Amino acid sequence: MIGLADCNNFYASCERVFKPQLRNKPVVVLSNNDGCVIARSNEAKALGIKMGEPAFKIKALIEKHKVNVFSTNFALYGDLSDRVMNTLKSEVERVEIYSIDEAFLDFSDLATTDRAVSIKKKVQQWTGIPISIGIAPTKSLAKVANHIAKKHTKKGVFILDDENLIKRALNVFPVEDLWGVGRKYAKRLKQSGINTALEFRNADPEWIRRNFLVNGVRLQKELKGEKCYDLELKPARKKNICTARSFGKEIKDYKRIKEAVSTFANACATKLRKQKSCCSKISVFLMTNPYKPNAKQYHPHITLDFHIPTNDSAEIVSMANTALKSIYRDDCIYKKAGVIVQNTTPQEEVQMSLFDTVDRDKRRKLMYSVDKINMLMGKDKIRLAAQGFERRWKIRQEQLSPCYTTRFADILTIDI
Repeated sequence: MIGLADCNNFYASCERVFKPQLRNKPVVVLSNNDGCVIARSNEAKALGIKMGEPAFKIKALIEKHKVNVFSTNFALYGDLSDRVMNTLKSEVERVEIYSIDEAFLDFSDLATTDRAVSIKKKVQQWTGIPISIGIAPTKSLAKVANHIAKKHTKKGVFILDDENLIKRALNVFPVEDLWGVGRKYAKRLKQSGINTALEFRNADPEWIRRNFLVNGVRLQKELKGEKCYDLELKPARKKNICTARSFGKEIKDYKRIKEAVSTFANACATKLRKQKSCCSKISVFLMTNPYKPNAKQYHPHITLDFHIPTNDSAEIVSMANTALKSIYRDDCIYKKAGVIVQNTTPQEEVQMSLFDTVDRDKRRKLMYSVDKINMLMGKDKIRLAAQGFERRWKIRQEQLSPCYTTRFADILTIDI
């Protein structure tokens, strides 16, 4: 049996951990630059606030119902996610971290309601984050069970362990809510008369294969109880890594854009070293504001190759700035920029060159030291000069909460 532990309204729940006065009150979290709603508490959902809705469109609703609004605080969310996952690992031997707020659990040894409830209570007590747990024979069915646990049970736990129970659950489960069925596939299925998960499960396998390829076939088998996806205990190596941001204010000045691109490139290099990979290509792109049709629109991108795959920050930042110089135009005002490192390979498998003039061993030791110091002293305490220090391009976060668990200056204080 496989369990799926899913944090309830995760970002909103994180904001409530250190603000208990927000319990039972509407809470929303906004995207970068405080643009759109990306998380809602149940109370906010009840007010009709939709996911992805621009904040300026619901300003009157927010003021009328005194909705608590927060900017994204990924440092806080990431740390609380780690705490949730470590708590789950203390109870279950094999855990696959699926996303920042989801994890698959191996319940093959014992799958009971009492055990799941005990784990749920422990996570709540140790981290303050409420979770729901669904248990079933396969990952896809575990997703269905979790959906039921979250929406239709008081305990927040549901087990699909009986064939008749599985059929009844799938018979009322909308096909668009199935794991891996997006909006496009759901539309095609409904046009073919398939509206529920049970109808998808009972469909002709050959028709599924022709129309939805191998992923559709696997999903159908999983709904029948045939395991097609095992737990992935080690995170897969990323083939491409992207760091991109929208600017808090539009930028025209080349120096400020260069600082932003240099920072994004350095972040990509740091992520490469963390997963012990090197990249052989780098792409840089710029974007003007698409919501200002009267302004000049320009969305360039360029890809350059490295002679030798690398994860060295100096090399990657230098190449990113070379790319930026070739696509930048001073007659445009930019809203967003990004860097993508591509074609990653394990660093121990990099093919060297006889004509390489860089002392790779020395640079590797330098990057290790930089990463170590930044990990101990704080992000970007040591940085390349090209990154600058003013960060005048940073995103807008007017409702940012403190980083209670990752910054000494933000630790809660108690008056006695």
